[in-house]
Amino acid sequence: DSSGRVHVNTTSEITGEGVLQVKGNSSQNVSAFQVVTNGNVAIRFFNASGSGVGSITVNSSSTSYGTSSDYRLKENEVAISDGIERLKQLKPYKFNFKTEPDTTVDGFFAHEVSSIVPEAISGEKDATETYTDDNGDEQTRIKPQGIDQSKLVPLLTSALQEAITKIETLEARVQALENA
Repeated sequence: DSSGRVHVNTTSEITGEGVLQVKGNSSQNVSAFQVVTNGNVAIRFFNASGSGVGSITVNSSSTSYGTSSDYRLKENEVAISDGIERLKQLKPYKFNFKTEPDTTVDGFFAHEVSSIVPEAISGEKDATETYTDDNGDEQTRIKPQGIDQSKLVPLLTSALQEAITKIETLEARVQALENA
C-alpha cells in the first residue's frame, strides 16, 4: 500500500503497526513454518543494529523460544537479594478474557506488574490507537499492554532460593534444639 505495507489475504490495513500484515480466514491457520533440519531456526530476530537478539527454533518434537542471554552481552550484574519481598507484591488472579467468557486462566494485570518487574511489560497503561475500518471510518480501540511472563522467572528463582536458605537455617536450628 502507500505506506509501504505488504498485505496478505486482505487489501485493508489490519493495524497501524507492522510492515507485513497477514489476515487469516475461517478455514486455515494464518501461517505455517517448517524447517528442513530439526534444530534449525524458523524465525530469527534482529535489533536495529543488526545483532541477533532472539529466535524461534524447531526441534523434532518441540519449539524453543530464545532471547539473548550471553554473559558477554551483560555488565553491572548484581544478585537479586529482595526476591521474596518483590514476589509478595505480585498479585496473581484467576480471570477470563471478555472475548472468551467460558475460559478461565491464571495471570496478572500488566500495569500492576510494571512497578515490580518493569522489563516484563510492554506498552502503556490505558493506551488507545486509531485505525480505519473496512468502511473507511476512523475508529478507536484499546492498545493493550503485554506481559512476557518468562521475565518473572529470575525473580521467582531468587525468591525460592531465599526461602530454601531460610528453611535450611530453621531445620538446622530445630536439629540443634533436638540434639540438646
